[in-house]
Amino acid sequence: MPAKDIIEFSSVSFSFPRESPLFTDLSFGLMSEAFYLMRGPSGAGKSTLLRLINGLEEPLEGKILFKGRPLCSYSPPLLRRSVLYIQQIPTVIDASVRDNILLPFTFKNNIHMERPDDDRLKTLLDDFVMQGVGLDDNALVLSTGQLQRLCLIRGILLSPEVLLLDEPTSALDAESGRVVESAIRRLNRESGLTVLIVSHHELEFERTTPVVLEVAEGKIREVEWDKES
Repeated sequence: MPAKDIIEFSSVSFSFPRESPLFTDLSFGLMSEAFYLMRGPSGAGKSTLLRLINGLEEPLEGKILFKGRPLCSYSPPLLRRSVLYIQQIPTVIDASVRDNILLPFTFKNNIHMERPDDDRLKTLLDDFVMQGVGLDDNALVLSTGQLQRLCLIRGILLSPEVLLLDEPTSALDAESGRVVESAIRRLNRESGLTVLIVSHHELEFERTTPVVLEVAEGKIREVEWDKES
């Protein structure tokens, strides 16, 4: 059976207050279990699209569906756990790495979820090239790249269905970036996670050929993947 769209935009229009429309009558879909790379010039609205998909912004017109239901029909905690958005600028608290990773498990809506033990957390730190980071270390001493990965680990443990990543390797060296990309690809293959990455940087995809979405002039279109670009 063909894959179904897990996210659907139908005639969506959006603009920020007192600004020209960013999108007008925009319609497209993200297929379940697919891997997407979104590209486009600065200011084209790529990050805004992620925020619309996650429900952090609302369209002025049209509708956005998640699994066939309007985003507004989901409670914000459920939607943002299921459609996970990792921002380029990490958000952490003045606490240990462990406490930061496990922070969502302290929220009322997540108390039914099983908390991972330290062995699981250490394995994930290794998977994301953070072998030198201790669970008892204060998160505020980490680099921006390490904080990005900490937030990614924190989100993955919530078992989202859609993962939205805004420049996830922007603060990483080339080798660390490749390891993180590989871990994300593995999640896509093994768990059926739908992934949408926004990146200006060159990405390497070995066994995963992404669907490339180009955003420009208020429109979005699918283009052919060119690994040399």
